[in-house]
Amino acid sequence: MAFFPASLENLIDKFASLPGIGRKSAQRLAFHILSLPEGEAEGFANAILEAKAHVNCCKVCQNLTEGEVCSVCASNRRDKSTVCVVSEPRDVLSIERSHEYNGVYHVLHGVLSPISHVGPDDIRITELVKRVSDADSEISEIIMATNPDTEGDATAMYISRLLKPFDVKVTRLAYGIPVGSNLEFADEATLLRAIEGRIEL
Repeated sequence: MAFFPASLENLIDKFASLPGIGRKSAQRLAFHILSLPEGEAEGFANAILEAKAHVNCCKVCQNLTEGEVCSVCASNRRDKSTVCVVSEPRDVLSIERSHEYNGVYHVLHGVLSPISHVGPDDIRITELVKRVSDADSEISEIIMATNPDTEGDATAMYISRLLKPFDVKVTRLAYGIPVGSNLEFADEATLLRAIEGRIEL
């Protein structure tokens, strides 16, 4: 027996299908939408439709944009010789917040995951290889910034092997102990990576 009207159940189901949203959170979101004035609810729905209609992938780096080329790729102030490869568009924001990186990006839109049936053809690896192999390419370094987990490491290794034939340096983000943390709370894998990635003072 359904506790809610069919249209409300449908709305709850749609919210529950989003990543990280459980059934209770979906219900809260659905009830909140119902409590909005009609104009605000329409604005919310229109924002979704507008984003779907206008947001696409940059033809250079595959990041999200409303034009053909994103603002990073279009900028003359960015170092086009260094490409930071990330898994998702949100990872670009994380790196940009540091205000330390001045190169450009390549967004894979996922990582290799045999368990989830995600192979090389399911993410934007081919586009990266084309960028590097282009005769006019000025790329000299690829920074692999996928997550430091099994899938992220496997993706980084796979791409580094693909890029071996080209005259480009492939590096990986360093791992180590987080700033402000305590050694006693670090796991063995983190400590091992920190020791392996040590630098001279």
